Amino acid sequence: MPIRPPKTAAIPLSVPCITGNAWKYVKDCLDTGWVSAAGKYVGVFERKICGYTKGKHAVAVSNGTVGIYVSLKLCGVKQGDEVLVPTLTFIAPVNAVKYLGAEPVFMDCDNFMNLDPVKLEDFLETQCRTEKSGVVNRRTGRRIKAILLVHVFGNPCDIAAIMRLARKHRLKVVEDATESLGSYYTDGPCKNRFTGTIGDFGVFSFNGNKIITTGGGGMIVTGSKAMADRAKYLTTQAKDDAVRYVHNEIGYNFRLTNLQAALGVAQMEQLHAFIEIKKRNYRSYAEHLSDIDGITFLGAPEHTSPNHWFYSVLVDKAAYGRDRESLMVGLERVGIQTRPVWRLNHLQKPYSRNQAYKISRALWFWERTLNLPCSVSLTGGDIRRVCGFLGKLCRR
Repeated sequence: MPIRPPKTAAIPLSVPCITGNAWKYVKDCLDTGWVSAAGKYVGVFERKICGYTKGKHAVAVSNGTVGIYVSLKLCGVKQGDEVLVPTLTFIAPVNAVKYLGAEPVFMDCDNFMNLDPVKLEDFLETQCRTEKSGVVNRRTGRRIKAILLVHVFGNPCDIAAIMRLARKHRLKVVEDATESLGSYYTDGPCKNRFTGTIGDFGVFSFNGNKIITTGGGGMIVTGSKAMADRAKYLTTQAKDDAVRYVHNEIGYNFRLTNLQAALGVAQMEQLHAFIEIKKRNYRSYAEHLSDIDGITFLGAPEHTSPNHWFYSVLVDKAAYGRDRESLMVGLERVGIQTRPVWRLNHLQKPYSRNQAYKISRALWFWERTLNLPCSVSLTGGDIRRVCGFLGKLCRR
């Protein structure tokens, strides 16, 4: 039987589903004593990720945030540089920029909450100049080194447009694919390619609420063997001689443990089934929400096949009779856990003085978005109950 953690709500937002060979592989680690990063499952997990996503090289790390940090570092981001980032995302990738002493410049989102390539182009063309050293922000005088995009809630962003801009302006691209393992493009220049495999680096996360989990952990994916080798070197304390403990650079203890990787291998064996469940539940939500005035179910971008990690609705107060906050409280009272979208990063205290460029659509989403329960273990009855209460709480 699948192992599920205790629930704090009758229908929680997102809980992991641990099933399949998880016990077997973890027990193997315990029986053999190989529990640290030196065990066999780390390599197996890396190969599983490459095999599934068609990525060329993968390096397992302790979490998605450090994966983004190392990726940006390998892109050459240094103190005093700038990185273009979406304001609508979890704060972790933005913090990774600051860990390097660089500054984030916040961009608006498109109609699916992903980085808006139209405003990105407008910023690069009208607010920047090109010098021998690269692109320079006219307002700050700082060099812009990279674009850090996020495939929000598993919906693939318009990466073809973003990559065209990156090539034109000689910018590196890091894909925060922490929420989008299994999402891919069905048409266009990136047809049949998975998120996390198109930019210079892609990073996945295996936190407890992701589509598969290792309890924590992350994965760097890159098309460059040299960069993968460099990432592995830096994340394992930069060991030049592991026997005699020679270190010629400052490295990091950022590697995934064998225990975590063993769980990851078992979870990868379930990924296809998990995504099929997510798709089925997405269709069920869409059907049951279609007749509720003032509730719009966020769909998927054209020519993409998302993993449907999260299910988001947009609450129109005028049509629904309640705002998003009131609805969230009402659902909580009946044991249904929901969450608003993250507070926009350009409004967060640590970043309130950073440049934010023409933010409007992100503000609109921030005020209206509510994320509904999305666990793989969600049943048809759970979805009907959630949608039933959404209908009852409507004040038409």
